Amino acid sequence: MSLLLAVDVGNTNIVLGVFDLTQGMGSPILHSWRLATTRERTADEFGLATIDLLKHVNLDPERARNIVISNVVPPLHPVLEAWARRYFLTEPLWIEPGIKTGIKILLDNPQELGADRIVDVVAGIEKYGAPLISVDFGTATTFDVVNDKREYLGGLILPGIKIAADALSTRASRLPRVEIAKPERVIGRNTVQAMQSGLYYGHVGQVDGILERLLKEMPGATVVATGGLAKAIASESKYIKHLEPDLTLEGLKILWLKNRK
Repeated sequence: MSLLLAVDVGNTNIVLGVFDLTQGMGSPILHSWRLATTRERTADEFGLATIDLLKHVNLDPERARNIVISNVVPPLHPVLEAWARRYFLTEPLWIEPGIKTGIKILLDNPQELGADRIVDVVAGIEKYGAPLISVDFGTATTFDVVNDKREYLGGLILPGIKIAADALSTRASRLPRVEIAKPERVIGRNTVQAMQSGLYYGHVGQVDGILERLLKEMPGATVVATGGLAKAIASESKYIKHLEPDLTLEGLKILWLKNRK
């Protein structure tokens, strides 16, 4: 069995997935894990953690000789480069300008586009076709839009729900930190409930308001959601019809297959 390690490095979490490559483009994801993004973590710490995770699910690390990485945290680039070379004896494929995506990027400066965003739309198009709107609920909530010609038009970036929660507790001295969760009712009967309701339904309303406007400009587009908080928000959204927790990892696999040497 030949394995592919797909690594998506975000500001809050590092998501790691492993694929069995014997089935080509249809290779299934075998397992995935979510680690905290720690800028102080060394290549050795990351290597030992990765090997332990693979062995825990009875996968042989010796068979993982293919690695693809999307990274939005530049200080971790040399750490992951060393990790791939030292523990898996390979040069990773980095998702960066110049790789083959099959999508024309119509931005003023294409190099500004975050690696995770192009990965999401590549996977979304592979699964649902175009036009497409991808919504990723991470540290930031991002919207990415592709027309029926597979041209990436651009998108939107807004603070994620956790950033909003942190801002409330940091800037208002009497407001506590609260768990991000769907409340039982809209009207909160205490401070914590009121904050949870405001954060949750405020974000749902914000997301649906943006999607309503985007769908007027891109009628017929499929809306797909991914990211750590996608499940909670998508369940209440009027416009999100497809939930894909592993969309970014699937996109990394597709791009590795398109660009392998």
